[in-house]
Amino acid sequence: AVDIFHEAIKNEEYSCFLSENRTLPMMYMDDAIKATISIMEAPIASIKIRNSYNLSSLSFSPKQIESEIKKHIKSFKVIYSPDERDKLAEGWPQSIHDNHSRKDWGWEPNFNLTQMVNDIILNLSKRYKKEKV
Repeated sequence: AVDIFHEAIKNEEYSCFLSENRTLPMMYMDDAIKATISIMEAPIASIKIRNSYNLSSLSFSPKQIESEIKKHIKSFKVIYSPDERDKLAEGWPQSIHDNHSRKDWGWEPNFNLTQMVNDIILNLSKRYKKEKV
């Protein structure tokens, strides 16, 4: 999922090995860090499950992320060439159930797809501008 942003900024084109509507669960790193800190800071009495909690943030398809990137880079183009990795991803869950995390210790992600794309594009664009100097 990260490579699409680098290619969008550098080349305005991305070759995608997934089919355009293959929806997969994802999480922005900022939300993963937030979840880690949140569970460590949660009152011990609120931690009801002792082996693990599921976390969910957002699920999206390559077509959805392409549409969001095009809001920033109008000429961006994705070439869909599904391969064996698309077949593998077909068996993955489209979303993850995290009701216990939300109920027990108040997990709530900060980023939706639009916010994530905005943040990544902003930060990668700055990074690539520095590299050109």
